[in-house]
Amino acid sequence: MYEQKTKETNHSVVEFIENVESPKKKEDAYKLLDIFTETTGFEAKMWGPSIIGFGSYHYKYKTGHEGDAPLVGFSPRKAKISLYFAPGDPDREALLSKFGKHTTGAACVYINKLADVDVDVLQKLITQSMEFLLKTYPQV
Repeated sequence: MYEQKTKETNHSVVEFIENVESPKKKEDAYKLLDIFTETTGFEAKMWGPSIIGFGSYHYKYKTGHEGDAPLVGFSPRKAKISLYFAPGDPDREALLSKFGKHTTGAACVYINKLADVDVDVLQKLITQSMEFLLKTYPQV
């Protein structure tokens, strides 16, 4: 049976950020922590060893696979900062076109530094992602 790898943990978010090697990335991580906390209204929690997540939702796919995930989150990784938004949100691209310098994956948006992007658009991406997930996977 499938065992979900990325689960909410009790590890310290601040301790995780303090262990980020790059001083600039650490500074950006604290700014992102403030932006995500203020925008979501949720307390930051560690998900797995390296994702800082906000809120959570329970998903269940047509295949029967199900689990829990943060509504939104980020991770200050060595190469780039990963921002986690809703996979499958059809309205995400419109906002990303105004976001600034970034690349994308399935659910991730990658940035080099916070200064490369528009913080107002980031807040809209966070809000839109949460709304999309809560509508797609209503909490019972």
